[in-house]
Amino acid sequence: MNQSIAGKAYVLGDNIDTDQIIPAHYLMYNPAIPEERKQFGRYALIGVPPAQAGLPIGNIPFVDQADESNTNSVFRVIIGGKNFGCGSSREHAPLALAEAGVQAVVAESYARIFYRNSVNGGYLIPFEWASGGHVEIATGEEVEILPAENMLRVIGSGKTYPLRSLGDVAPIIESGGIFNYAKQVGML
Repeated sequence: MNQSIAGKAYVLGDNIDTDQIIPAHYLMYNPAIPEERKQFGRYALIGVPPAQAGLPIGNIPFVDQADESNTNSVFRVIIGGKNFGCGSSREHAPLALAEAGVQAVVAESYARIFYRNSVNGGYLIPFEWASGGHVEIATGEEVEILPAENMLRVIGSGKTYPLRSLGDVAPIIESGGIFNYAKQVGML
């Protein structure tokens, strides 16, 4: 992967579970219907209590709920701590983040099912910190992820943080998900 990912960061803490990412009562929408699929983006991260989100510059909503037609967030990168995506095996969680416009999550660790759903569905790229860093980045800061260099850079300060290599999942991510990958390598 050579293409960088840049945008505003939204900082969260440890143990962000799938019910916080997309609460169960918003699963009434059908992701196979394009207009309903967008609603997953509208309600992404609506279940995260403000005290659990690392919001040092105020209670900034992930998606502005005041505009009822808005299904997108201004944030492109989620910054997390340990055990991101824990809880149920809800495959709608990475879908909701992707529908909101998130391109990547950078966390200390992931719940295995969230990680695999992100990769297999081609929704977003789950990067891992090589060492800490999430506590030094604030919501709203512009960041850039350089996958080829396994690096996250805070644009304003120029400070960089090493990321773990994507390893064996990189070709799946580059293909846009497990089914596209299987087709490309002749498995389907």
